[in-house]
Amino acid sequence: MRLRVPRIEPVDLDRLDGDQREALAPFFNPENKVGRGSVLNIFRTLAHAPKGLSAFLGWGSYILSRRNSLSERDRELVILRTGWNCRSGYEFAQHRRIGLDCGLSEAEIERIKQGPDVPGWSALDAAMLRATDELTENHFVSNATWAALEELGDRGRMDLVFTVGQYTQVSMMLNSFGVQLESGDMSDPDLTP
Repeated sequence: MRLRVPRIEPVDLDRLDGDQREALAPFFNPENKVGRGSVLNIFRTLAHAPKGLSAFLGWGSYILSRRNSLSERDRELVILRTGWNCRSGYEFAQHRRIGLDCGLSEAEIERIKQGPDVPGWSALDAAMLRATDELTENHFVSNATWAALEELGDRGRMDLVFTVGQYTQVSMMLNSFGVQLESGDMSDPDLTP
């Protein structure tokens, strides 16, 4: 975690204005009350800019859906490496849990922190991690890495770039706004100041 306290406090779910309520509508329960256990700090923080939150949810739903051609495991591999590279404790904690649910092992998540050159990765896993590093460092996938991603096809390579771009943006917001971990989440000790 970059900040120990939020710069922007999450909205109080009992004091939403109309625009905030509309932006958070996807999290409302059937009785049209906000499901307090399901509205994460990231969304409660972004609700300060309700139109931005609505747009963010639209694009994010593509990235996290089956419409994204990356497998769930591959998507989480890329998201975790992006969160790690961006030093985003919140992102890494959230997607550690999601990654485990999507087929990554604890050992793989630890290796994600070490990068594409440590032993144990398949050639494609290493290429996806390398592409993530190149995108977060240089905002460009090299020709050699692009070729190593051939198995993904053009759409898969595009979805990889889309995913890294989305989660770089998410990490910038989380880090800069000081979004704090959810209750029960633990910060990775390597990302704790």
